[in-house]
Amino acid sequence: MTTFERIKFLADRQGKSLQKVSEDLGLSQNYVYNMRNAKTSNADKLALIADYFHVSVDYLLGREDVKPVTEPVDLAEIANADDDYIFDSVLSAGGRPLTDKDKAMIKLVFADRWDELIEKAKDNKKGKA
Repeated sequence: MTTFERIKFLADRQGKSLQKVSEDLGLSQNYVYNMRNAKTSNADKLALIADYFHVSVDYLLGREDVKPVTEPVDLAEIANADDDYIFDSVLSAGGRPLTDKDKAMIKLVFADRWDELIEKAKDNKKGKA
């Protein structure tokens, strides 16, 4: 699948025309259509498009086959995973990557060890008093 085809696929999934995508991103009206015949694309504009669709530039370029999430995300499963890649590839806050603080809060809220964490917080509070 070419970069153009991937962008078209993502736009179709969101029910948007390529003209609308270009308009939303402040690109020229036919910028995305012109990518069909282009051998290379501007890196900044590819990054803009990738951010718009919440995918990586590597996905647009066909370097990775990770498709956007189309099914519900289990936050408890993510919170209990040891790998931060899951946070970075599935979740964002306001369209931006999660901060370490965001990740810690999600882990705290959805952790299997909720009671243990509450006790630890109480112990830490007592130790500072």
